[in-house]
Amino acid sequence: MTRHIERQIEHLKEKILRVGTLVEEAISKAITALINEDIPLAQRVMNSDEEIDRMEVEVEEECLKILALYQPVAADLRFVVSVLKINNDLERMGDLAKNIAKRVPQLAAGEPCRLPPEIRTMAMQAQEMVKQCLDAVIRGDPTLARQIREEDDTVDASRQRVQKMVMQGIKESPEKVESLLRINSVSKHIERIADMATNVAEDVIYMVEGDIVRHRATD
Repeated sequence: MTRHIERQIEHLKEKILRVGTLVEEAISKAITALINEDIPLAQRVMNSDEEIDRMEVEVEEECLKILALYQPVAADLRFVVSVLKINNDLERMGDLAKNIAKRVPQLAAGEPCRLPPEIRTMAMQAQEMVKQCLDAVIRGDPTLARQIREEDDTVDASRQRVQKMVMQGIKESPEKVESLLRINSVSKHIERIADMATNVAEDVIYMVEGDIVRHRATD
């Protein structure tokens, strides 16, 4: 039984990392499409969401099968429960990447409006958090996971600066209101990606240490 569940756990780890890789690629391509106004690339991001959704279902089914057949305990149980939650957060990141990609043709067709530099900064910060949270999953690294929780505040601050820029832009150039609101929407999606990366980091802490830190302030 022990060897069987070990094999299933390793297989599950491979699957969740596959989902993570697809999501990381989708986010990177969505941001590139946004910055370069690359509509074909944005469309590819939107199309790729179906594969992420399919993989998310496969991982959930695998988790439920392990719980039903092997009734894992202790560390194995925490791992399977954590993967269930991580899987959901990754799928939501994929949806957010698709939402960013949807804005690309809308922004390209609207009143010309330059992306605030802060959007690029936010995007780089959020992408790094996604990379780090996946590394934390692979390595089972709660120290890295705690670092990610702290980085979320930086993205939140960037989001607030974008909001202020958008509001100022609307006052100065009301004819650009639709484009500016779309930029604001993009910044919200990027902030949510960082939030999801933070959720994954918190799940890693639970997975390794059994400590539930969600809703708890960082030190």
